[in-house]
Amino acid sequence: MAGGCHGTDSVYTGRQRQSPPPLGRCVITDARLSHLIGVAYGVEMQALKSGPDWIQRGDLRFDIQAKAEDPSKTTEKQLLTMLQNLLVERFHLQFHYETKAEPGFVLTVAKNGPKLKASTSEEEALSFRGPKGESVGKPMGGQAVSMSARKYSMDMLAHVLSRMGAPVVDKTGLTGQYDFTLAWDDENGPALSSAVRDQLGLVIKAEKIPVSTLIVDSAEKPAAN
Repeated sequence: MAGGCHGTDSVYTGRQRQSPPPLGRCVITDARLSHLIGVAYGVEMQALKSGPDWIQRGDLRFDIQAKAEDPSKTTEKQLLTMLQNLLVERFHLQFHYETKAEPGFVLTVAKNGPKLKASTSEEEALSFRGPKGESVGKPMGGQAVSMSARKYSMDMLAHVLSRMGAPVVDKTGLTGQYDFTLAWDDENGPALSSAVRDQLGLVIKAEKIPVSTLIVDSAEKPAAN
């Protein structure tokens, strides 16, 4: 899938800056219903359980183009609420959340303290580069990667780490925003956990954590416009 929702307060990083949707619109293409749910409710695919196969697998995909009444004043949250309403109205989506303890990781401060500097950046930014310095959309296993984060909180870092594997919860107690870089190489070293400890002064520790899962109770294939 591609695209998303662009509100007045939306922040785009990396490749997203090159082709964001027009202001005040949700423009999403080639998306399964599971992708649309992920965008609308901020759910990663591993935290979503669907019923019929067509929701999360298969070839049935959708394009959405929606515009707010006043694009110049509509926030991202308002656009996502509109998208949620669309899923309920057009797909008759019904769902519930379940939370239970599952294997994951917690992010804590290392014994000698964090190696982080308070952010001096005006805008939030996140980018990844591959082993030859090329821009990459997200880290791929088994290759050297460097990550550059600007105006990032520890909760945001935990979210990024969660996208690389098992869920991660921030328990650092650090409430500021920081600028930092992180480089690791899963094949030749240092491993991600070692890089986080040595370069950021943080520790990733395995622990059972509360994980919330969105479970689709029912949904219907929509009729054509």
